[in-house]
Amino acid sequence: MLAQEKAALINRINEALDDVRPHLMSDGGNIEVVDVTEDMTVMVRWLGNCQNCNMSLMTMKAGIEVAIKNKIPEVQHIEAVNPVEVG
Repeated sequence: MLAQEKAALINRINEALDDVRPHLMSDGGNIEVVDVTEDMTVMVRWLGNCQNCNMSLMTMKAGIEVAIKNKIPEVQHIEAVNPVEVG
């Protein structure tokens, strides 16, 4: 994937995430796109309160994946580079 194509794809992913960001931000969290791999895996980083929230896994499945895959069906997987540490 060319750098220009990747940048455009990341922009589209961020636009899709804008649908769920208000929910994350209302709880003091957020999410950022780190990378998209050649196999169409979106790598994200939890920010703020999302880093320590025990609901982050459910948010990933029910919110983040749905938001991205509904708008960008070619995405295969979404993974967090910083797993949630609940303690």
